[in-house]
Amino acid sequence: MDFERKLYVIRRQTENTIRSSDLKQKKYFYVTNISSRTLSYKGLLMPGQLDSFFVDLKDASLKSALCLVHSRYSTNTFPTWDLAQPFRFLAHNGEINTIRGNINAVCARERFLTSELFGPDIEKLKPVIVEGGSDSASIDNFFELLVLSGRSIAHAMTMLIPAAWEHDKLMDKRLRDFYKYHACFMEPWDGPAAVAFTDGNNIAAALDRNGLRPARYIITTDDICVMASEVGVLDIEPKDIKVSGRLEPGKVFFIDTESGCLIDDSKIKEEISGRNPYGFWLSKNLVDLGNLSSASPVPEDKPEDLIVSLKSFGYSREDLKFIIKPMAEDGKEPVGSMGNDTPHAFLSDKPQLLYNYFKQLFAQVTNPAIDSIREKLVMSLESFIGPEKNLLDETPKHSHKLRVKNPILTDEELLKIRDIGVNNFKTKTIYTFFDAESREEGFRLALERICFEAEYAIEQGYSFIILSDRGADKDNIALPALLATSAIHHYLVKKTTRSQVALILESAEPREVHHFALLFGYGADCVNPYFAYRAIGYLAEQKELKTDIKTALRNYNKAITDGILKILSKMGISTLRSYRGAQIFEALGLSDDLIEQYFTGTVSRIGGVGLSGIARETIDRHIKAYDERNPAFNSLPSGGVYQWKKDGEFHLWNPQSIAALQDATRENNPGKYAEFAKLINDQSANPTTLRSLFKFKPAKKILIEEVEPAGAIMKRFVTGAMSFGSISAPAHETIAIAMNRIGGKSNTGEGGKDPTGLLLCLMAIQGGQLLSRWRREGSE
Repeated sequence: MDFERKLYVIRRQTENTIRSSDLKQKKYFYVTNISSRTLSYKGLLMPGQLDSFFVDLKDASLKSALCLVHSRYSTNTFPTWDLAQPFRFLAHNGEINTIRGNINAVCARERFLTSELFGPDIEKLKPVIVEGGSDSASIDNFFELLVLSGRSIAHAMTMLIPAAWEHDKLMDKRLRDFYKYHACFMEPWDGPAAVAFTDGNNIAAALDRNGLRPARYIITTDDICVMASEVGVLDIEPKDIKVSGRLEPGKVFFIDTESGCLIDDSKIKEEISGRNPYGFWLSKNLVDLGNLSSASPVPEDKPEDLIVSLKSFGYSREDLKFIIKPMAEDGKEPVGSMGNDTPHAFLSDKPQLLYNYFKQLFAQVTNPAIDSIREKLVMSLESFIGPEKNLLDETPKHSHKLRVKNPILTDEELLKIRDIGVNNFKTKTIYTFFDAESREEGFRLALERICFEAEYAIEQGYSFIILSDRGADKDNIALPALLATSAIHHYLVKKTTRSQVALILESAEPREVHHFALLFGYGADCVNPYFAYRAIGYLAEQKELKTDIKTALRNYNKAITDGILKILSKMGISTLRSYRGAQIFEALGLSDDLIEQYFTGTVSRIGGVGLSGIARETIDRHIKAYDERNPAFNSLPSGGVYQWKKDGEFHLWNPQSIAALQDATRENNPGKYAEFAKLINDQSANPTTLRSLFKFKPAKKILIEEVEPAGAIMKRFVTGAMSFGSISAPAHETIAIAMNRIGGKSNTGEGGKDPTGLLLCLMAIQGGQLLSRWRREGSE
């Protein structure tokens, strides 16, 4: 492999030189492959065109023991030659849902990469992942580095796409130790995936832990093996098939062409798990949070400051009644049935928490969600936090981590981490508040300060950083917890030191599931919601709970963790280790500058509020909370988000609009309906929806004769690419018939058209009677 490594270095040097040049078309530069072991043929071609384009494929002297083919329509990326599969080592069918977090994690580790095999040339390989690539191209970039750094292809792929080992009590202990050891420094590249890969001598395939992509194989009597995502890709007579089967979740299908053997998954796993004494290393270096103790008492908040402090962090009576109380009593996230008719955060005239500017993304179309309840076996919130070592090596110190089963820390667990002193771990607390008199300037400087403090803490060898707003009072305003967390996370990613410390948040702000999901999505390793716990204590003191305080705290924690699992699963993600830093959110109403600096890589389509706007909202909320002249100084605001309140948030469905609609329907009164429609559509006084911001510009009238007829317009209609495996044959046929009748284009996705389906389409265009008779006769 020495020659392969040299070729790899040459290619990366060339790519980096071109990308840093002033060439106008440098983004089109792409080296298909430089290898002494494999040949790559790729292009924007139909399969039948390949040998006409690459004429050496017609040469009878060109022979190979293996072939890896990937043929599909581009569904997630724009179809470009460089992103056509297969790549240099692999072909991937599926989606890596955690790709942004995976890329950030690789970038954060680059500073500490060393390899005896590459020596000083390791610097020429950076950045490891080429900017602008797809999820498949990115995992191929990283996989290439792992393999050429000395790991086998099976070992490297098992690190990237591990089986669901966390709850599998039947798994061999050595294999469990292997997975646990690698979990200490490698998060899964998670999502529905079937991956085929080769180094030129061996060829293999692996399936994700959920098995959400098909991978079927047959072995013929003359020892030819065919694996594909669909059955019947080659016409092979049943009598010639010796073995047929399918790849199971988390398993590896492996062929060694040198020995001519199909190696069983158990043998592959036995070999890689026996490479080092992983279990022994874990026993000496891995520390379990549950086994630690702390001598410090849990700090208590001043009872007289509770209501004012709750207001300063944006709590309302609704938060206590509709969010925290149900979770504390029932251990479940509260469920609502109404849509949201309140203004978007950037349109509201009420000070907003930063969390409200973000919307969760979710799995769509062929990217399936997971059932986090019935498929709990594949789900995990377990974390291994602490500084990481060189990714290209394996030593006992790689497992020098703190194991945390539940990322929502109790006050007692946070104290254990704060006072930790075992295994040379040490913790630094960075306070995230600023002087109230410094206003917006103090807000900005505080963000810079906490980033510099975090960087210095890493230089001082701290293992954990606790970002704390405990101690915020009238004279000290807390930074928004999400902003503080993401600011440090991205600052350290850009400094390539993020992997050297764990970020733990001690904050009064988060109380509902969405808040925690955002904090993890933007880099927090663990969160201690100490004020939510204090609010539960307050409800217990007021006799508002039907359970004791200990049970209420346990129920609340369970509701949050179950809610996080639900959010992970609806995006098709199984582990918190993958979700952390993955930024699977869309910002709505935040400026490009704010996003670029503090939430890098997040989609924000409309721009909006900048850092100064967030600072003003934070400061205004704090000042109003501590304003003793306010008649409601000693009481929480109503909130008015989940129910209309006179002093609460504006609702489109309010007493006026509801009454107008009721009168219109009861009296069949067009005038009342017009009044109702005006209240909903005219949002000039209270902008609520995005459509309320649109205005029509006067335009030149167009004669109807100049407008294209409907038939000409419909020729431009195109259906989305959906594979046969994702929708049924009748659906494929119906879509194709409809598009053919209107003159549009139907797209089946990968797999092509069934000839029978084409015949049905032709017959359907001629008339429904003929189609109906053909189907009836065919069934007879």
